[in-house]
Amino acid sequence: MTERLPLGDLLFLGTGTSHGIPVIGCSCEVCTSTDPRNTRTRSSIILGLPEGNLLIDTPTDLWSQFNREKLRYANAILYTHAHSDHLMGLDDVRIFSRHLEGQSILVYCEACVEKDIRKKFDYIFDAKVQLFYKNVLPKLLIQEIIPYKPFFALGAKVLPLRFHHGITDVLGFRFGNVAYCTDIKEIPPETLTHLYNLDILIIDCLGYKPHITHLNVTEVLKLVEELKPKKTFLTHISHDLEHDSFTKTSPANVIPAYDGLRLTDCKFLS
Repeated sequence: MTERLPLGDLLFLGTGTSHGIPVIGCSCEVCTSTDPRNTRTRSSIILGLPEGNLLIDTPTDLWSQFNREKLRYANAILYTHAHSDHLMGLDDVRIFSRHLEGQSILVYCEACVEKDIRKKFDYIFDAKVQLFYKNVLPKLLIQEIIPYKPFFALGAKVLPLRFHHGITDVLGFRFGNVAYCTDIKEIPPETLTHLYNLDILIIDCLGYKPHITHLNVTEVLKLVEELKPKKTFLTHISHDLEHDSFTKTSPANVIPAYDGLRLTDCKFLS
């Protein structure tokens, strides 16, 4: 079992859209593929930072993702937004507190996300429930974050960036020369200025078809041409995109991520 990820490691826990792949009841080429890179759980990553493991989002598949990768805990959680596929695995983090011997789990999110967490997981914050169950419920310490206002998490500087996901405002994040931008459709001009000079850009790309709340392949390739990151990894991928077919026709530095892909020596602290 892994206690702490090595400093500079970035592990893709999930790279799929809200349906997951295979999609329930679907018999398309991707959903029936035997290539494990086409099996995609809901999107999330975990980073190895100086003071521990930072988890971005708590997707519906968190339990299976942590068991698959033999991870024991995250020391802190950072939220992009509160849609169900990015939030509803929060109950599974209660085991983290036990592995961390009762330490609080830091949670960084916008005020609107905290409101949703307290509404959907009200029992976590109920004093009577906490007293009765004692060490069963997770101990969360929530801290508000604001777009474009840098903060430190587990010894690394984090820059929250505003994106638009249809009618929902979401956050992406820059850590040194690495940016994580999932569930996005529109990029405000102020955000765009912070996406140059990247070693690694991780970006939402649902597939080839246009979508009202997500970027597609054409839009991503246009953006990559402008920003010129050294490497771009696609995430939040639907069954519209087959892994091997895409890699044979795409630029060499644009790569569809897959569940379990691990990047090493990332410059989170630059």
